[in-house]
Amino acid sequence: MGQQEKVSTSLAGAVSEDISASLAAVDAELDRRYPGDPGTRQPVHTVYVPGNLFDAGTIRSWGDQALAALDEHAPDAASFASVLGLSDDLAEDVYGRVRAKLEREPIEDLRVDFEDGYGGQDEDQDAARAARLISEAYAGGTAAPYMGIRMKCMEAAVRDRGIRTTDVFLTGLLENGGLPEGLVLTLPKVTYPEQVSAFVRLLEAFEKAHGLDDGRLGFEIQIETSQAILAADGTAAVARMIGAAEGRATGLHYGTFDYSACLGVSAAYQASDHPAADHAKAIMQVAAAGTGVRVSDGSTNVLPVGSTAHVHEAWRLHYGLTRRALARAYYQGWDMHPGHIPTRYAAVFAFYREGFETAAKRLSAYANHAGGDVMDEPATAKALSSYLLRGIDCGALDTAEVDALTGMTRADLARFAAPRRGDLTATAQ
Repeated sequence: MGQQEKVSTSLAGAVSEDISASLAAVDAELDRRYPGDPGTRQPVHTVYVPGNLFDAGTIRSWGDQALAALDEHAPDAASFASVLGLSDDLAEDVYGRVRAKLEREPIEDLRVDFEDGYGGQDEDQDAARAARLISEAYAGGTAAPYMGIRMKCMEAAVRDRGIRTTDVFLTGLLENGGLPEGLVLTLPKVTYPEQVSAFVRLLEAFEKAHGLDDGRLGFEIQIETSQAILAADGTAAVARMIGAAEGRATGLHYGTFDYSACLGVSAAYQASDHPAADHAKAIMQVAAAGTGVRVSDGSTNVLPVGSTAHVHEAWRLHYGLTRRALARAYYQGWDMHPGHIPTRYAAVFAFYREGFETAAKRLSAYANHAGGDVMDEPATAKALSSYLLRGIDCGALDTAEVDALTGMTRADLARFAAPRRGDLTATAQ
């Protein structure tokens, strides 16, 4: 053991104490505003079904239609891989996992739509029916992991209707067994933070009326207007919306077509990879970082229907957009048609299968201080473990194979993925 160095200081302990005292309010604000990711599963997509069309067989019907599309237009791994450009070493695995997913869990997140997609005549009845059917699905084990409604927005023309539908739906859930853990509410066309605050007041009133825990009801904020990104005073309104939600915001969902139209983008160029879309989502991503609010990409309106040639063209487009979004850390998107689901899962599964071994070995080397050809930091270890957990959650990866390569349990991965505040900085020093 070498000679011990003499350690000297010049400042009294009171200096550190005074500095800490001066930053106490900032410390509290950091904990409040930036609690980090909640560590729960994030669905890879959201499916919207009009409230007048949703029924008990909707989820299974979407899975069956997706399987039928594969049977007709890509009946085996080779043909599917040829359409999407999957490598030979991934083709069989991805195709098999896609089919298994469509049979087991075709939809991860379903929103019964009472906004743009709604075409019914009796919204009260449709909202009450949605509550009953969703309750029955959770009770019977046939529900998607996440389910809920998109009500009308807080704008004056439809505000009362949106409030009433929310009330009817939530009351119906309580009357049919209670609020499910996977409940999700989506507030569309938010323009001002005050509209978010108004929705918070609505949920507070409902919780109080039924003796629910304060904060039990959360919701997603749909970003569909330019004012939601850049307010009149030049500030990022979306960041203020997260604050206005008072801890209830769970997601920011990009609305491809409403947002594009708001900016005057012509219909032929309204897409999730348009520069206007990239700008909006980048602002959303930065505003949400560290808050625990997840960001979701939008959708494509090019449907995989008709001739095999057209279906293949639509599949390639959807697959490419999904892979593009994943590379940009948008881990969720919208799917508008059953034919989109095969390529949603193919893109997601290929994304996690391609990087699995490298990510697992890097995380294992980091955890065991084994070194390697990449010098990873604590923040990268967090990203690696989050990547593996997302792959497990959606079915792209198996727990056993992740355990085998990392030597870690799921609980171990979760600890790396969601470190306590200060752990990353302290470990890096």
